[in-house]
Amino acid sequence: MRKKLFSVLTVLTAAVFLGSAAHGATLKIGVAGPLTGDQAAFGEMLKNGATLAVEEWNAKGGVSVGGKKMKVDILWGDDRHDPREGVSIAHKFVNSGAAGIVGHFNSSVSIPASTVYAEAGVVQITPASTNPKLTEQGFSTVFRVCGRDDQQGEVAANYIVDKLKLKRIAILHDKTTYGQGLADETKRFLEKRGVKPVFYSGVVQGDKDYTPVLTAAKQKNPELVYFGGIHPEAILLVKQMRERLGMKAHFMSGDGIVTDEYYKIAGKSAEGTYITFTPDQTKLAAAQNVIKKHRKRFGKEVGAYTIYSYVAMNMILNSIQATGSTKGEKLAAHLRSKAWNTSLGKLQFNKKGDVLESPYVLWQVKGSKFVQIN
Repeated sequence: MRKKLFSVLTVLTAAVFLGSAAHGATLKIGVAGPLTGDQAAFGEMLKNGATLAVEEWNAKGGVSVGGKKMKVDILWGDDRHDPREGVSIAHKFVNSGAAGIVGHFNSSVSIPASTVYAEAGVVQITPASTNPKLTEQGFSTVFRVCGRDDQQGEVAANYIVDKLKLKRIAILHDKTTYGQGLADETKRFLEKRGVKPVFYSGVVQGDKDYTPVLTAAKQKNPELVYFGGIHPEAILLVKQMRERLGMKAHFMSGDGIVTDEYYKIAGKSAEGTYITFTPDQTKLAAAQNVIKKHRKRFGKEVGAYTIYSYVAMNMILNSIQATGSTKGEKLAAHLRSKAWNTSLGKLQFNKKGDVLESPYVLWQVKGSKFVQIN
């Protein structure tokens, strides 16, 4: 009975929303991520990308819905990478009549929030949540424009085995959906290649002293320490490895540390760090326009997920205009119906809501900057 009532209310809300659209109301799109706190660098990337896209649409008069032009209004949600806060924001977005969602950033937030959006029939496109579970839930309105950790973990494992030719691997993670998920995928593919990690453990996000777990890992004499997690913890781990314990082992992580803060704060300790991420966006011909606009608008270069957010917002707005509707199922069908020419190149979704191709490559910190190495 509760589900039926929820469905009825959702339909009524959509009807009211579309009715108001004919009278010049704004089109609301929710954008959520860690806008403040220790992961705010990533939240800013999502914010700037979405802002650029919306400003472009509004400069042209807005989005055409049912023959009427509607200006786009962004609803901001600062989830502070907290799953409970993310669910609360999801409910606020739905109750505010959001026609689509760009977000969230963290998998641990996107996954529980996706249930709220799916039940309300609201399309969600995350620019950055890579845990496979997000699109394995069977929700037709959930998408991601980034890759998955089972893809990323395989690339990391193959590089360790084939290029670095290392066998003694210590694996750490931050106990989050993203961090542990990525660590587990890397571990799975290492073992598939015949390399069993010599050490595996978790750390707690927000702690400041990781020397106890690093000391335990050091006793196993690892050749490489792999970390699944986000940059604030990665900074402390690599600094304490080098500066307190004198560990010479290689350090590797994933796309959760791709922010300038990593090498700026970690300094010399960050040199040589290996990272899995997608190919260099600054070399994509399709990305040049948004890169220039971002530089002019914000006075800085795009971040790792700025263009992903820009693409996600444009996909939602294009789908609304193409279908003349804000109904999630119609938008979802349109999103899957074509290959999209985007600022990230050509993207196409499968039935699950994943992109068909999302290549991962290796990067390394060299001379205090990220450099693609393969």
